[in-house]
Amino acid sequence: MDTKSFSLQNEQKTETYQVCSRCIYDSRTPKIEFDEQGVCNYCKMVDDLKEQYKTGTPEGEAALMKIIEDIKTAGKGKKYDCVIGVSGGTDSSFMVSKALEWGLRPLAVHYDNTWNTAIATENIRKVLGKLNVDLYTHVVDNKESDDIFNSFFKAGVPEIDGPTDIALAEVLYRAASKYKIKYILEGHSYITEGISPLGSFYADGKYIKSVHKKFGKIKMKTFPNMDFKSFMKWILVKRIKKIRPFWYIQYSKEDARAFLEKEFDWQYYGGHHLENRMTAFMHSYYLPTKFNNDQRNNSLSASVRAGLKTQEDALKEYAQPPYIEAELIDYFKKRLGYSDEEFEAVINGPKKSFKDYKTYKRRFEKLRPMFYILAKMSLVPMSFYIKYTSKNEL
Repeated sequence: MDTKSFSLQNEQKTETYQVCSRCIYDSRTPKIEFDEQGVCNYCKMVDDLKEQYKTGTPEGEAALMKIIEDIKTAGKGKKYDCVIGVSGGTDSSFMVSKALEWGLRPLAVHYDNTWNTAIATENIRKVLGKLNVDLYTHVVDNKESDDIFNSFFKAGVPEIDGPTDIALAEVLYRAASKYKIKYILEGHSYITEGISPLGSFYADGKYIKSVHKKFGKIKMKTFPNMDFKSFMKWILVKRIKKIRPFWYIQYSKEDARAFLEKEFDWQYYGGHHLENRMTAFMHSYYLPTKFNNDQRNNSLSASVRAGLKTQEDALKEYAQPPYIEAELIDYFKKRLGYSDEEFEAVINGPKKSFKDYKTYKRRFEKLRPMFYILAKMSLVPMSFYIKYTSKNEL
């Protein structure tokens, strides 16, 4: 077994542990297993997805082109034939451009949690303006949004930005339903973003309601939560499909970024997840500091698997502190009303997880066979089936 000695961030000691021979996940990673060659189960998940979706091969591209024709057929006679969520980030911006290249007529959808950076807002304006793509936006009340974020912060759980993920999913479905659109395109790429370790993150509508009921002070009115009934309506009644085109084709985030900069004067925001201040706070400071969970290992591992970085270089980069936008922590404290002492008390307080609150997790597990069929039909993402329906995986 290959082991490496590595100085852990936030700790004044050196610990020896096993590192995967193909990426940088190590024995601290939740639910990790290694084979006799030292390859972790997450690398094998990537291999399985490559085989299933024929990613980056002529077969994969042909499969995507067939889906695109299906989208065009379903959208005949309608103003739009697909919905694309936009954040101002690399993947979603490039996804809009590719959709037009494929001859699709997308409606861009944005959920504004009121923590956007100015760069992200401008990126959305530049890309959609030049491409003449319509934008559907849902803006949550800022006090309500802050109250929900504050609830998750006080709850001591990792998923402080989990409400944004659920709200975006709900808004995408609402927009698709309003315009009778049957397809949602997502800009996720497991090749460039990696596989998030099982047990590292969880979110559902019941979880949000449970945490907010215990710690919130303002009634949720404008927040687009997704309860189980709504989820079933979107996938079983409306039968709105979610497609991830980058799972089928060769995709390079670096090439996409260069294209966007050249064609739209699009501006990079410093790193993955940093286009929104709350997301940046969670990934750059909150998770590494409170939970010793630095999720840069997802994309860095992906870069090593793809041969874009050596394992040594990726480990060196991972050993450096995450980039934190100037004044970000002070902005968080001021906006949510925390003194330095109160903020530190929460950061250093008890560590909780979704298991301490009510969720739909057990229900998802019981319905695992159904969700497998739905994933095969693209009515739920395959990643949802892998992570949310597996017993004892979280």
